[in-house]
Amino acid sequence: MAGKRAAKRDGEQHDEVATVVLPADCRIGAQAVLQAELSEALRGGAIEFDGSQVERVDTAALQLLVLFRRALDARGGTLSWRSVSTALNDAASLLGLARILELPAVGPA
Repeated sequence: MAGKRAAKRDGEQHDEVATVVLPADCRIGAQAVLQAELSEALRGGAIEFDGSQVERVDTAALQLLVLFRRALDARGGTLSWRSVSTALNDAASLLGLARILELPAVGPA
């Protein structure tokens, strides 16, 4: 099952932030559901990803996230990360996409 989506209020700006929880198995099999969820999230201006549950990720998922990032930029939206798993961080770093995706730095465990 792909990620869950929830809306929350930012106390200071009163902007709605769409939170997208990435699935544990973030590979090509989950891409259709994840793509639909990301398309829906694009309707808002502020998006927060929670990548803490990602255990498996492939290039297709990372490509989808990069395309989403570009579409969000084109709409003037903002992206933030609640949390990023080691698996997601390692895969994005290996492909040189951590900076493009604005992944937070991961400290030692």
